[in-house]
Amino acid sequence: MSDLSTFHVALANEAATGQLMADLALLLSAGDVITLSGDLGAGKTAAARALIRYLAQDDDLEVPSPTFTLAQTYDLPSFPLLHADLYRVNDPDELEEIGLSPLPEGTVALIEWPERAPDMLPPDRIDIAFSHRPSLGTGARAAEITGSGKLIAKVERLGALRRFLELAGALDAKRQRMPGDASTRSYARLIKGEQSTILMNSPRRPDGPALYDGKSYSEAVHLAEDVKPFVAVANGLRERGYSAPAIHHADLDEGFLITEDLGRDVFIEGNPPKPIAGRYQVAVDMLAAFHQEQLPDVLPLAPHLDYTVPPFDNDAMMTEVGLMPEWYLPDKGVTLTSNMQADFLLIWQDLFGKLADAPKTWTLRDFHSPNLIWLEHRKDTGRVGLLDFQDAVMGPTAYDLVSLLQDARIDVPETIEIAMLTRYAKERRTGDPAFDAAAFVQQYAIMSAQRNTRLLGTFARLNRRDGKPQYLQHQPRVWTYLNRALAHPSLETFREWCIAHVPPPGT
Repeated sequence: MSDLSTFHVALANEAATGQLMADLALLLSAGDVITLSGDLGAGKTAAARALIRYLAQDDDLEVPSPTFTLAQTYDLPSFPLLHADLYRVNDPDELEEIGLSPLPEGTVALIEWPERAPDMLPPDRIDIAFSHRPSLGTGARAAEITGSGKLIAKVERLGALRRFLELAGALDAKRQRMPGDASTRSYARLIKGEQSTILMNSPRRPDGPALYDGKSYSEAVHLAEDVKPFVAVANGLRERGYSAPAIHHADLDEGFLITEDLGRDVFIEGNPPKPIAGRYQVAVDMLAAFHQEQLPDVLPLAPHLDYTVPPFDNDAMMTEVGLMPEWYLPDKGVTLTSNMQADFLLIWQDLFGKLADAPKTWTLRDFHSPNLIWLEHRKDTGRVGLLDFQDAVMGPTAYDLVSLLQDARIDVPETIEIAMLTRYAKERRTGDPAFDAAAFVQQYAIMSAQRNTRLLGTFARLNRRDGKPQYLQHQPRVWTYLNRALAHPSLETFREWCIAHVPPPGT
């Protein structure tokens, strides 16, 4: 097996260079090193400027060449980026003086003229060599892109992405960066004239090592490990009249999609953001209607290929709540004895037993403000645009209502939560006079406790394992939601366990 991977790209103009660098940006993560080489005027600085502006989401950002300063750092939304120009470096000792040797950890390094200091370059990197191509036009360039070490896979994926975009007729579209989520997926808006679509990069990847009875965390709790669940559930939702994005182009094996762009009109407003009550009402009505449908657990995906929606079973729910003792409590200096652990498991087994007879439906799992788009010109509940449902499972109907009304990323006042919960129960009872509101409220409280217990652990893990400390800011809000749930009589035993063993965030 080769320790290098190389492919070539013809770039007709500076816009094409920008598109290439935007595609590369879609695949980058903190710590990656990219070198840019070529003669004077070959396009290195233009490529660096395009990459930085794309990541900054600012087409007018001032990005000077660091020829004289040698290095410039940018604090970008995804990660810090160091842009270095080594043209004037004469002595390797200079690199240490300006903070380039060693390269800073957790930072993307973008290095022009790398041949001036070859010994500083790590074995894991992406090298892009630019050259003039006057036969193709005065502004034409060619780029030779080589991956080495651990970044071979990213160069190979970049090549696959470029082939996918070419087959979809989108290679010449303008790219616009979109915020990602806590997963390995990344997104870009593709703009051609007046038309806009969404590019999803969803590499196949299990979440974590096989620590849960020989399974990765994602496999144990039924999180999507590739793009196929998204396609199957999106098609299933649209067939039933719900506003999931249409799939325009798909590469199921590589994990690339081009989908309908549902727009940017959201369900929150203000600073700090708060729910738009009228839109939340429509979202609640959508869930009430959705939960009255008989939904299959097997969906067609492609000719002769089906997708089975996995069950949100007790094992999966137990693995999720286990993130609290696994990740959150160690951060608080708490070590559980074997008896404390046993009590935790017994409490949750009892709570999950209370859900045994609860109706099951497609639980979209992330039905909250970041994943809902307001579609003003559609009718009724079709105005609720749905995103991020690839982790859907067959689970209790209350779960998605909890996701909406106890949104981990924004404060949902308890008055709004109660009003919306009441509205949901009324809508359900209108459709089914036998709907048991009291049983549903108990289910809602248990699902709230389950989800918020898991989130305390999830956000601790994102910080400590994945280097994403920004998620810790949500823990106090999650703690508030958890305590709302613990007020329900069915959760009295877990409330007492938490009082004894679980410190609140910030302590």
